Amino acid sequence: MKVSEMKELMKNANLDELRKLAADWEQDERAGVQKLALSARKKIAAFEEEVKRTYAMQEYERKHADCRYICGIDEVGRGPLAGPVVAAAVILPKDVDIYYLNDSKQLSARKREQLYDEIMEKAVAVGIGFADEECIDEINILQADYVAMRMALSKLSVTPDYLLNDAVIIPEVTIPQESIIKGDAKSVSIAAASIVAKVTRDRFMVDMDSVYPGYDFAGNKGYGSAKHIEALKTLGPCKIHRRTFIKNFI
Repeated sequence: MKVSEMKELMKNANLDELRKLAADWEQDERAGVQKLALSARKKIAAFEEEVKRTYAMQEYERKHADCRYICGIDEVGRGPLAGPVVAAAVILPKDVDIYYLNDSKQLSARKREQLYDEIMEKAVAVGIGFADEECIDEINILQADYVAMRMALSKLSVTPDYLLNDAVIIPEVTIPQESIIKGDAKSVSIAAASIVAKVTRDRFMVDMDSVYPGYDFAGNKGYGSAKHIEALKTLGPCKIHRRTFIKNFI
């Protein structure tokens, strides 16, 4: 087999297949194949570390293994000058492993999109909630967060038994809940919610770029970039700007 064909095999191999390939290639004396074998071993070691990291991120879920449905909740969009705050509630099956889940801010846009598709395919239930700029201006960003989170919970197709939240206790919710500081880096359920919320909001802001051109919403997602602030000064605010957030720029 040619080295180029071996590379293609390695690219598409699962962990067990990769182990077998590495063992076989280590018996091949060709220098190119030896390099491939070493590369395969490194890939195996990296994935084994990811398996351990994912297992560690399931600690809170294991602690509540007596609950049928454990729901992770997170939000994105506290800081932008424009657009909504978006919350997601995600219930993952107990027997599913989705690797590379993490705080959405630690992932590339491409990786978030890949994980979003996998989460939406494998989750027991996903709920998404929005609180728009008018709500944020009227009741403040923290209370708007709670509105979005309660809305996300209401959109779930099943009722969770326990909530794992990123750094908050949600008022007016009767389901038992737990606040975990930096929970999107410590719980697979919260990390999944973080990714769903982030991808949903980013897609919304990309759509808003064509509705309200000139602010570069597709690029900055509503955050206060230099280009966004300059556009605010030149064009003034548009409908989705948060009036309580832009006072210093207009």
